[in-house]
Amino acid sequence: ICGDDNKNSTVPCYGDSTPDSIQRDSSVFEGKPNKIVYWDRRREFNDGNDVHLEAASKIGINPLESREDIPKASKPLYLICGNMGFKGPEPYVVDKLTHSSPLLVKEAADLLTDISVNFQDSLRNKHISPYSVVVTSVLRTDEDVELLSKRNVNAVERSVHCYGTTMDISCKRFVKHNPKDKDAREVDLIAVLGEVLRDLKNAGRCYVKYEIKQHCFHITARQ
Repeated sequence: ICGDDNKNSTVPCYGDSTPDSIQRDSSVFEGKPNKIVYWDRRREFNDGNDVHLEAASKIGINPLESREDIPKASKPLYLICGNMGFKGPEPYVVDKLTHSSPLLVKEAADLLTDISVNFQDSLRNKHISPYSVVVTSVLRTDEDVELLSKRNVNAVERSVHCYGTTMDISCKRFVKHNPKDKDAREVDLIAVLGEVLRDLKNAGRCYVKYEIKQHCFHITARQ
């Protein structure tokens, strides 16, 4: 599912290969399930806006005034669309977007794919039915931030979205691949996603902030 902000985009699509983990039948479990670790999200993921902004300014684009400026971005932007380039279940789902566009620089697009694939691998290893994460916010222009700030007081703080390096992933919404599979507990899905993000954060791939009011993980690529 793609956001509705990309209909006239001329940027390249992201995802031209099929990860092995997506091709496998994720409904077949083997061996004993791995243990689920439950995290204190507020304490574990509290990277401040300053470090997000520093990383974004190093690898991201120059902020854009409006969506009309997207074709003139200072670096290539990639259209992230969950079902593009993958033969199996999409590794992530992009929500219907109203105040952002589904575009990222390559480093961030790679990170999103790794988060999504690792999440599904971890679910399989824990014998949990396969789900996809939901991306709820991506690239914002100055105009998007201005409009959003009228309804969301945190919008200015998250202006790091203007660099094409940052995405929000919901920790309340997940998309199950097969309706016939057993429902997973929300607390387990959040814990598994947290484990994936913690590993990537510790590997120096990203900064992560848990947004309490928005019920999402605010994630910025570092490399």
